[in-house]
Amino acid sequence: MELNEKGYYFTVLMFGLFAVISLQKAVRDKLEGIPVTEIYYGISWFSTLLTITLLVIGLWNAELLPSEKGFYAFAFLLAIFGAITVQKNTRDSKLATNDQNLN
Repeated sequence: MELNEKGYYFTVLMFGLFAVISLQKAVRDKLEGIPVTEIYYGISWFSTLLTITLLVIGLWNAELLPSEKGFYAFAFLLAIFGAITVQKNTRDSKLATNDQNLN
C-alpha cells in the first residue's frame, strides 16, 4: 500500500471519528431537550454517511486482498463504535458526578 493510500484511510478515519462523535452529541442533545439547529444535525448525519461512503469507495478501488479490505472495514466500524461509546460514557459519568454533587 502506498503512502498516499495510507494517508487517505487515516484522513477518512479521523474525519469519521469526529463525525460520529458530533452526531452522537447532537442526537443526545435533542433527546435531552437541548436546542440543536437542524443544519448542524443534518451536517452531522451527512458527514457520518460521507465518511462511510468514502471508505467503501476507497476499499472498492484498492488493490488489496478481500480479507484486507474486510479488516479495514471492520477496524473502521469498531473505531467508530469505540468513539461513540467513550463519548457516551464520559458524558454519563460527568452527569452522574454532577448529580451526586447536587445531593
